[in-house]
Amino acid sequence: MTRTELAPDSLQEISAPAKAHWQASLQLGFADDQGTSRLVKRLHSGPLRVQKPLYPEGDQTCHAIIIHPPGGVIGGDILDISATVSQNSHALITTPGAAKWYRSNAYTSKQQVCLDVAAGAKLEWLPQETIFFDDARVMLHQTINLAADARYIGADILCFGRTASGETYNTGEIMQHTEIRRAGKLIWFEQGSLMGGTSAMQSPLALAGKTVCATVIATGGSLDANALTVLREQTRQLAEDRDTGAQTGASQLKSLIVARYLGNSSEVARHWMQCVWQHLRPAVIGMPAAIPRIWNT
Repeated sequence: MTRTELAPDSLQEISAPAKAHWQASLQLGFADDQGTSRLVKRLHSGPLRVQKPLYPEGDQTCHAIIIHPPGGVIGGDILDISATVSQNSHALITTPGAAKWYRSNAYTSKQQVCLDVAAGAKLEWLPQETIFFDDARVMLHQTINLAADARYIGADILCFGRTASGETYNTGEIMQHTEIRRAGKLIWFEQGSLMGGTSAMQSPLALAGKTVCATVIATGGSLDANALTVLREQTRQLAEDRDTGAQTGASQLKSLIVARYLGNSSEVARHWMQCVWQHLRPAVIGMPAAIPRIWNT
């Protein structure tokens, strides 16, 4: 399949013959243009798109919304997303709603995300929640490469089964691999595999009987002891007030800050993630956190 580089103000669909499984890709590039962060590259193949860039915070920050027109990923589909944030530019990438991964039908679905952030650049990777239907078999692979002084905040919310519809995640397997490198040095590595209906769903080392987990990782800034305590207390209280039995935590490591949520509500996980982001963004990105309008639609 041929890929063609597009001008910044154009968006062209690359046609492909019909096939049983989609192989979709999206390549984004952001660059600084005299103080304005612009989306200068957007190539796509298959059902992945990016909406017109938005500037709700002014010219310095480019908001990009990735959409997947089919509305869900079926067994065997492959999504490949990459973004390059060039020197001194700033991008916030999100999605308009939950990503849905349907039952496997004996095939494994895959998503690969590769993010590169150059010197003096900032990237916020903040997709909304991911819902795994029962019998989904999914492999998620994420690689983030940061320059020595780049700044990054990333989040994910994983929901196992459609609990609002009374569905539990009894069969299938979710495999996840995440690595973050700064100036070529590995500063974060995490991988795991969770099979539906197994003891791991109940294990305190995995989901502990919960159905939703969320993680926020930030690097490029730090919180003082008081700010970290406030973050822990406010996010814990928010989660416990709305999701009885939810567990939260936040740790400041040498190179990054990691916050976790484990509970039974995707809605509470979203509010928790937003609260964590609002605490971290001033310290890491150097800007106050204004909730993107797409999160409220």
